[in-house]
Amino acid sequence: MTRVVTVDIGGQRYPIRSALDAEYVSELATYVDEKMQTAGDRMSGSDVVKVAVLVALNIADEYFRCRDAGDLASADLRQRASEVEALLDDALARFSW
Repeated sequence: MTRVVTVDIGGQRYPIRSALDAEYVSELATYVDEKMQTAGDRMSGSDVVKVAVLVALNIADEYFRCRDAGDLASADLRQRASEVEALLDDALARFSW
């Protein structure tokens, strides 16, 4: 069942359409928000898009390191990664560059 979960990242509210559990989507958003705050603190004066790109690269690095270490070997984790990827694709498709 697809539902809309509204999350707050970087002081902006985003409606996220997803079949994932609402609590899990909120947990993902909190993680991204924390990464954005940390990166923003280190890069004073940077625009939000630059910070978001650096955060995305950092999260991709975390994912690749887990994948390469074999931590993503289970079918459940691969499924979760696929669902998160679809969620990200949907969110990026709504963002106007």
